[in-house]
Amino acid sequence: MARLWMALPLLLGLCAPSLAQQTQTRDHSVTVTSQVPFLAGKKSKLYLRERALPEVMRKGAGDKVVLFVHGAGTPAEVSFDVPYQDYSWMGYLAAAGYDVFTVDMTGYGRSARPAPMNDKCNLAPAQQKSFGVDCPQAYPGALTNIESDWNDISAAVDFIRKLRGAQKVNLVGWSQGGPRAGGWTANHPERVNKLILLAPAYNRATKADGPAVLPMAGAVFNTQSHDEFTANWNRQAPCPGQVDPAAAASVWSEMLLSDPVGAKWTPAVRRAPIASSSWGWTQAKVKAMTTPTLMVAGIHDAQVNPERVRDFYADIGSPQKVFIDLGCSSHNAMWEKNHLILFKASLEWLDKGTVDGQGNTMLKLGY
Repeated sequence: MARLWMALPLLLGLCAPSLAQQTQTRDHSVTVTSQVPFLAGKKSKLYLRERALPEVMRKGAGDKVVLFVHGAGTPAEVSFDVPYQDYSWMGYLAAAGYDVFTVDMTGYGRSARPAPMNDKCNLAPAQQKSFGVDCPQAYPGALTNIESDWNDISAAVDFIRKLRGAQKVNLVGWSQGGPRAGGWTANHPERVNKLILLAPAYNRATKADGPAVLPMAGAVFNTQSHDEFTANWNRQAPCPGQVDPAAAASVWSEMLLSDPVGAKWTPAVRRAPIASSSWGWTQAKVKAMTTPTLMVAGIHDAQVNPERVRDFYADIGSPQKVFIDLGCSSHNAMWEKNHLILFKASLEWLDKGTVDGQGNTMLKLGY
């Protein structure tokens, strides 16, 4: 079902002319043969959101297709389609003529949530206390893993390519979406045109192979309350005006809408599966990557050290690569005052493979 959204207002020097137009949004349900251990081999459902100009929605945009991949806690439609002023990264690219999709991994947002996520006993003991429970864990370990995530991305990309007749897609990943989207690109370079990673959780010590036994021991899922959400963000926001309180309120409201079960708990929370430690996206794999890649690190990011993103820039084999050091920005850069600098850079990268006209460089923006 399509929904009409007014596109973002025109901002001189930052927005493309097409942003004065309207975009449409529609939802898709995609069937995946799951590799999540709890669901292994069973059919499951993934939620995809699509946003585009009406003409693009009718006719497609060729290979001007973008798929956003979220991080470890926040589902994709909350991360990238904030319904406040001009804060929707998804809407910015859609209004510029791209056919833009987001996908929720299994266990997130509006995708299927395996039953162990409904049981508070499957939280870590410290989080159990937040809900007044103290009980033994019912499911033996981490719910998802990098390979089940890659399998979900494959299902989403295959659906999009068939739906739109596209040969390749562009991938955008945030945080844990780095190993998800970046690792998938390393494994399937022939299906990816360009790659954009915000605060990618890259680790040079990543192992090539996963554990012999899945699921890995540990808590099944975690939660985040409004107080925890706010405290985590505040510790990364020292600049005056870095966070618009109304934008933050919009993000949290969308977070609860994406998780109607967690929203009814006391305190109200968003739930997210705990993925096994990433493997497979190794330093050697990154050195072999040739996909044009833009990477961005917020100077005040306290969740993914910007030095890890610099490591990624140094290691990636692609001759077409740009690193942006984004001023007055945290891990949540797309929700903050410099979000339009980020959006503009991403659009130039998708259109031309450059930022500020350069295709292989390190830049400081937003200072």
